[in-house]
Amino acid sequence: MAYDKRVQFLKRRLRVRNKLRAVNEGRMRLSVHRSNKNISAQLIDDVNGVTVASASTLEKEFGVVGKNSLEAAAKIGAAIAERAKKAGVEEAYFDRGGFLFHGRVKAVADAAREAGLKI
Repeated sequence: MAYDKRVQFLKRRLRVRNKLRAVNEGRMRLSVHRSNKNISAQLIDDVNGVTVASASTLEKEFGVVGKNSLEAAAKIGAAIAERAKKAGVEEAYFDRGGFLFHGRVKAVADAAREAGLKI
């Protein structure tokens, strides 16, 4: 049976989240969302159901509003790691959602690792 792209995306997202729930040891979840024009990341505490830190290309301080490139993704990754450290978070699980781990999504993870966040 052929599935359209949206159904495949949703199945992939559920599979990733279920695996994260199975191995979650009380750590935060670094969730990434990518659109055609922007990219955003959130650090989520699933135990309490709150967002601890977030970063997006929609924020004017990064100077990449409306851009979704590897450079913008790297800035977002570094910013979310910096904000996580300010919130006292040292390690997190990387939740790519239904997105494949390459390109811009991988750039966010790599930049967060380089900035000191243990993923």
